[in-house]
Amino acid sequence: MAKYGKRTTAAREAFAGKENVTVTEAVSLVKDNAKAKFDETIEISMVLGVDPRHADQMVRGTVTLPNGTGKTVRVAVFARGDKAEEAKKAGADIVGAEDLMETIQGGTIDFDVCIATPDMMGVVGRLGKVLGPRNLMPNPRTGTVTPDVTEAIQAKKGGEIQFKAEKAGVVHAGIGKASFDHKKIEENVLAFVDAVQKAKPTGAKGTYMKKVSLTSTMGPGVSVAIDSATGN
Repeated sequence: MAKYGKRTTAAREAFAGKENVTVTEAVSLVKDNAKAKFDETIEISMVLGVDPRHADQMVRGTVTLPNGTGKTVRVAVFARGDKAEEAKKAGADIVGAEDLMETIQGGTIDFDVCIATPDMMGVVGRLGKVLGPRNLMPNPRTGTVTPDVTEAIQAKKGGEIQFKAEKAGVVHAGIGKASFDHKKIEENVLAFVDAVQKAKPTGAKGTYMKKVSLTSTMGPGVSVAIDSATGN
């Protein structure tokens, strides 16, 4: 039988018998038991009734969390000339063209979000096999292929996050920090769930939202009642 430390044991006891609780109760459980020596990330996971292998069942999108993520987001921008200078002034952490492509091809990916101006997609397209699996490939649907690099950079650094269904139809994201107060975490949870709900694809059949759960980086997870998360 596995042996747990005092913190883990206490957390498991607090979560025992708790399932399909309200968003408010789930946030309290997760936040109050996030007692690691660092500021744990509050994470949401959603199991959807879709098969992303079919194009008409793919779920993807962006959402701007009302209270941000609490995470420092590093942004890389593919741009040339005036747009490269604009990106630097807007706060991009890395700006480049072919040189940035070569850096990435060499195995260095020191950023969380990748943005590109439309004219750079010929260069960025060569990185599909590298950036695609990491969900970092610029895409017009998520606002990361755009001539307005200033707006895109400010959005990504200001709490906008991308989501995409994985093979098993699971969507997950970090939606705050344990140091946030309960209300801010709850607002972020509801905003994320609403965005995923609105991204329901035309090919989705049957029950779309099957399970929602919250956890912290080091803590147990708790399932959330669907009607509490969606307001239905």
